[in-house]
Amino acid sequence: MKSNILADKITESYINNIILPSEPAFPMWNRENFVFRKKPKWNYIDNCIIKAVIMLYEITGNPKLLDYAVNFTDFYIGTDGTIPTMNVSDFNLDNVNGGKNLLYLFRKTGCEKYRHTLEKINSQIESQPRLENGNFWHKAIYPYQIWLDGIYMALPFMAEYAEFSGDFSVYDDIYSQLENVRRIMCDEKTGLYFHGYDETHSQYWADSETGLSSEIWLRSVGWFCAGLADLCGIVHANEKLYTLCADMLCGLLYSLSVCVNPDGTLCQLPIKPHVSGNYTETSGTLLFAYSAVKSANLGISGNDILGAGLKAFNSVTEKYIVYDDIPILKNICLVAGLGGNTRRDGSERYYLGERVVENDAKGIAPYLMAYAEIKKRQSM
Repeated sequence: MKSNILADKITESYINNIILPSEPAFPMWNRENFVFRKKPKWNYIDNCIIKAVIMLYEITGNPKLLDYAVNFTDFYIGTDGTIPTMNVSDFNLDNVNGGKNLLYLFRKTGCEKYRHTLEKINSQIESQPRLENGNFWHKAIYPYQIWLDGIYMALPFMAEYAEFSGDFSVYDDIYSQLENVRRIMCDEKTGLYFHGYDETHSQYWADSETGLSSEIWLRSVGWFCAGLADLCGIVHANEKLYTLCADMLCGLLYSLSVCVNPDGTLCQLPIKPHVSGNYTETSGTLLFAYSAVKSANLGISGNDILGAGLKAFNSVTEKYIVYDDIPILKNICLVAGLGGNTRRDGSERYYLGERVVENDAKGIAPYLMAYAEIKKRQSM
């Protein structure tokens, strides 16, 4: 009961003190913009928050939340449905993530410009470069590479857009891409997945024999888990694809539950909890909590996984959020990736050396998403 009351207060405070007062050009939750002095543009980080806002609107009916989602989204979309700050030729899967919100807003408002924006985002999917095995490149600047988080960013949108357009041929594509990820990127010892795969085996972070990155990074696994959970909620009418998604989700949730700390949280490097410098990472822990509760709500997993998800959420609520007037969520890895000019080599030292911040969207959004799923379960 204590955690439930506290979570209610925290969520209300996030809405009233951080989300609703945020100007679209300068959202208080986007720590990357502040740290790296980025100009505002269409991005997955802000769209994760808007996804959470929509989920909260669905359970509360608060019109201010829907209005905010519309106004924030409209700031980045032209009257003709174009996204001036998004370049399709970047082939950045992260940019596809916001398409999920556009599908919802189009259905809710009927605004035609959202249809045009959806067509633009889908045009990227249709022309996205692929590895020889058929999976998407993560970005144009990361050719022939699969990153786990790209599954969350792109595949649920593909599935939802198939329902929207009536063209379900992409289901076979989604199935194939997931099968490849399971075959190539799953660690047989732990049941977890490596962060990245380079088909050419030539990247400095990739194993020369397997093409895999060397470590299992929590948030990438968390995004993957959340993507599978979302897919299960979309493709239930397609037995073949649903069975694959549910099977992969159950296996991944169980494997993560084996790695939890005594308080139910997970570490930045989840299979190495005792390594010096490792720490409880809240964004990945909350993605696990969201996926576990949603899986239970969908009838996929049982009470053990549900209990693990609730324990993870409650532990973050009680131990990793400093709550006064404004909640401060701690222990969020700001960003981690592979390759590039900064020698992101995917090593243990690299992941444990990345900047840790507070109140970034990559932690706040999963917190609110998990909260929404918990509230949904309480009303079932």
